[in-house]
Amino acid sequence: MNSDDDFPRRCAWAGADPLYRAYHDTEWGVPVDDERRLFEYLLLEGAQAGLSWITVLKKRTRYREVFDGFDPERIARYDDAKKTELLADAGIVRNRAKIDAAIGNARAWLALREAGIDPVAWLWGFTGGRQVDNAFASPADVPASTPTSDAMSKALRSRGFKFVGSTICYAFMQAVGIVNDHPVGCFRHAEVARIARERGR
Repeated sequence: MNSDDDFPRRCAWAGADPLYRAYHDTEWGVPVDDERRLFEYLLLEGAQAGLSWITVLKKRTRYREVFDGFDPERIARYDDAKKTELLADAGIVRNRAKIDAAIGNARAWLALREAGIDPVAWLWGFTGGRQVDNAFASPADVPASTPTSDAMSKALRSRGFKFVGSTICYAFMQAVGIVNDHPVGCFRHAEVARIARERGR
């Protein structure tokens, strides 16, 4: 876990950055039932591909500003002028493929709704609507992907989503609490598991 002797003990990846620690201590692994927040995490995980999560986390506030609070209905209507504007914004990841994917994913998200599918229930359905409490002993035991993330990736891709490979999907599952991957030595493991139980997850 930590290399020092501070308390509480945290996952090693939280490091010493205050922003990263706050994210670890309050967000990562907590079950998310809010549709807008699930969509936000899905898009940000896609933006993170090939980068470190802290890079995207530091840009999240700006992402929320320029991506209209991650409103899929508004993002789905972005045109070439908006894309040019986004590509010029140093506050986000300026990658044309990722920006195109965000817009396409907003349209795919709306298509789920139009097909009568609740995106929240659908995404949580890959684990039967319950959090998978992995109770790993060490960060080294945490996988980069699983058969479940493989299935989620395949399903998302079949519905037109981009930047949703299995590794990205597993990172998404970890972030939104579909899985609890805080090792048992981290103080958040038990807390996150308790929150999931209280929320019926």
